[in-house]
Amino acid sequence: MIEIKNLTKSYGSKKAVDNISFEVERGEILGFLGPNGAGKTTTMNIITGYLSSTDGTVTVDGFDVVEHPAECKRRIGYLPEQPPLYMDMTVEEYLNFVYDIKGVKEPRKKHIDDILGMVRITEVRGRLIKNLSKGYKQRVGIAQALIGNPEILILDEPTVGLDPKQIIEIRNVIKELGRARTVILSSHILPEVSAICERVIIINKGKIMAIDTPENLSRALSGDNKFMIRVEGKHYDIEQTLKSIDGIESMQELAQKEEGAYDFMIESAPDTDIRKEVTKALAMADLSVLMIKSMDLSLEDVFIQLTEDNAAPAQQEELPAEEIAAEEEAVEETEETEMVEQMEEAEEGADNESNL
Repeated sequence: MIEIKNLTKSYGSKKAVDNISFEVERGEILGFLGPNGAGKTTTMNIITGYLSSTDGTVTVDGFDVVEHPAECKRRIGYLPEQPPLYMDMTVEEYLNFVYDIKGVKEPRKKHIDDILGMVRITEVRGRLIKNLSKGYKQRVGIAQALIGNPEILILDEPTVGLDPKQIIEIRNVIKELGRARTVILSSHILPEVSAICERVIIINKGKIMAIDTPENLSRALSGDNKFMIRVEGKHYDIEQTLKSIDGIESMQELAQKEEGAYDFMIESAPDTDIRKEVTKALAMADLSVLMIKSMDLSLEDVFIQLTEDNAAPAQQEELPAEEIAAEEEAVEETEETEMVEQMEEAEEGADNESNL
């Protein structure tokens, strides 16, 4: 649905977006994560056609955003971080205004009524936008993005500044909208992304650090150096046995969940798996291991790891040199053909003038 190839945006010597490539499939809800200044909003503005790129291409449903901007914008609904609301209009007046400037062809009343119901703001349709709560204003912002029934929704920080109840309401709205649309969601609220998105992109300093599902990212970065173990026996014996094992860097006792057994969180050095040593030592002490479970990182832990200063960007596929050369050659041939045609037209015009 959306394909981005080698996208770069420079401001002088500063690269806000640095040669990134990724695809968004039809019907997918994609989370776009990164610290402030990472390049998220810049990328979204390029996809929506509000900003031009320095290099690279963006195609939306097969249309290039530079060559066919109207076709691309017709397919995209955009909610920027600050919703573009007119505070002195009522909700209904504002949506009618957006309907007009977008040049929507669908029956006006039914279309707007459907959207009001979709984002659950029918009851405030006659109220001035300036008198609405922050949560309702965000819903009106989503409603304007839905005018024209776009196939793609791009939402930049849709839950910023909302209270927990409003966040849950907006999350449910986004989930429902994602059933029939492609959604790109930018957010700093990581549990939100984990709950809504099927796949996430983590970007830092203009480069993509990772692209995968939250679960796969967590497993890939967790390793086997941190795990929870439940052991049956006397508390003192368990504790002393664990303390005697080489390689344990930290040990934390957890809340007791089962009578006669105790839970501990154990961590070893990175890339060091000591589970065999732990279970062997406990067995020799005649202590029974009832459960052992690796602890996957939360999306927040993954985010912190991948946005540290020494984190390495993800490897991205680039076009082979032969394909790049072929594309460049094709462009050169096209330019030469156009130049020849222009020269022929100029000569023809000169001949006609001389005949007169």
